[in-house]
Amino acid sequence: MRRIMLRIAYDGTDYVGWQKQPNGLAVEEVLNKALRDLTGEQIEVIGASRTDSGVHALDNVAVFDTESPIPAKKFSFALNRRLPNSVVVRSSCEVKPNFHPRRVNCVKTYEYRIFNDEHPNPLNRRYTYFYHHDIDVDAMREAAHYLEGEHNFVTFCSAGAQVTTTVRTIYSAEVIRGAGYDENCIIIRLKGNGFLYNMVRIIAGTLLQAGTHAIEPARMAEIIESRDRGQAGPTLPPQGLTLVHIEYPEGNR
Repeated sequence: MRRIMLRIAYDGTDYVGWQKQPNGLAVEEVLNKALRDLTGEQIEVIGASRTDSGVHALDNVAVFDTESPIPAKKFSFALNRRLPNSVVVRSSCEVKPNFHPRRVNCVKTYEYRIFNDEHPNPLNRRYTYFYHHDIDVDAMREAAHYLEGEHNFVTFCSAGAQVTTTVRTIYSAEVIRGAGYDENCIIIRLKGNGFLYNMVRIIAGTLLQAGTHAIEPARMAEIIESRDRGQAGPTLPPQGLTLVHIEYPEGNR
């Protein structure tokens, strides 16, 4: 028996999220079916990040066990011939038999994108949140600075999270306008060791409040310390959120 790791990109628009749900099609279901068709085995993938309905990924990770003789690197090519265009396996490799993508240390990078212009752009409506009022990006950057470091981020967690601790570390919190992207696109990029349920979308909503001067940037420190969800901003819609990268130290896999 071998354990294979997949790095997967997907457009989450038409899915109910990564994890199987009773109300629609999930990304892991599509992968499971492709793997079963390919190998003839009853495979269930284990995902690293259970992205929500409508959320996208450039680099989610999943593992599965197989007795198939297919070379590890060839799984990506074989699976992509069986997957819909909205899901792509970017690479595949063999990992340690006990490697579990959610139980080892890693660094995750998420981006939330806001399209800031007078009118929406139909070409990016599936991947950005449209906001037409003026946004002060410098104020957003100042507020984002307070997020860096280890904190109890329960303020930015929706009800229903099943976690043992709400303490997380954010290594960097950037707010970028343009810089190689559409000049009207504002990117909130967060890199950390883990994220709570809806955490990035709530942080994005709070930073947007700073950018529209609804709150002072320095209030971010008080909001974090309050540990009160009601002090933070709204949960922004899912289409603006993308899981960009998951990084594992070499020795962990």
